[in-house]
Amino acid sequence: MPDFGLTERLLLRDRWLLIVMIGVLFLLAGLYTIYGVGMRMTALEMTAMSGMRDMPGPTAPSDWTMGYAVLVLLMWWVMMVAMMLPSVAPTVLLHAALMRRGTQAVGVPMISAAFLAGYLAIWGIFSLAATTLQFVLEAAGVVSASMMTLADSLPGGIVLVAAGLFQFTALKQACLSHCQSSARFLTERRRPGLRGAFLMGLDHGMYCLGCCWFLMALLFVGGIMNLYWIVGLTAFVAFEKLTSYGVLISKVAGAALILWGGWVVISTL
Repeated sequence: MPDFGLTERLLLRDRWLLIVMIGVLFLLAGLYTIYGVGMRMTALEMTAMSGMRDMPGPTAPSDWTMGYAVLVLLMWWVMMVAMMLPSVAPTVLLHAALMRRGTQAVGVPMISAAFLAGYLAIWGIFSLAATTLQFVLEAAGVVSASMMTLADSLPGGIVLVAAGLFQFTALKQACLSHCQSSARFLTERRRPGLRGAFLMGLDHGMYCLGCCWFLMALLFVGGIMNLYWIVGLTAFVAFEKLTSYGVLISKVAGAALILWGGWVVISTL
């Protein structure tokens, strides 16, 4: 006869181990983002100067070195880790619980870590694309090299409208539905072992990227290291994915972005 008391104790141990692991990762990512390691200014300084635009910086876009490019990539990736961990944590914990109750009870923390690693790898790919885009936009003079935000309000208004329209697309709704139904995904597409968990994390990460990538592009509007935008977007993504009002709030936010962006565009004409 199975020892259900032991099983419950192991589940509780795994849950707390994963909570601590995710909490430490979130704390480190948050501190790295706040202090802007390797950047020209910290996120605190950038946020304090968020009302300023087009401030000249000490380094031209053409002066990007390989080392600085790597630091910008790390900045984007660590920032994505800090922003996405709160919304994916329940899925990681649910995945661990299902593994413990199934045939892969041994090594659950490692399997869950592999799942999370696959998920974050997707955001690493996104961060590489965002870094490349930042370099191109800085070189074109569209993004301020010092403030890391769109130098003119017209492109910002266009991005706001586009992000709002995206909230109503079939792609957005399909990806959001997946993110809100993680239990179904974990049971129907379960894969064994560390490799299987990593692939599941990649799969889940692709859907979350499809759901949130345009929202992350709004960082170019508010400031890539602007803490108000970082915290606001993090809270919005978590609320959108983890509550029963996610679809409604997604569309309300889309309408608000369209109106906001339209007002910005009109005011610049």
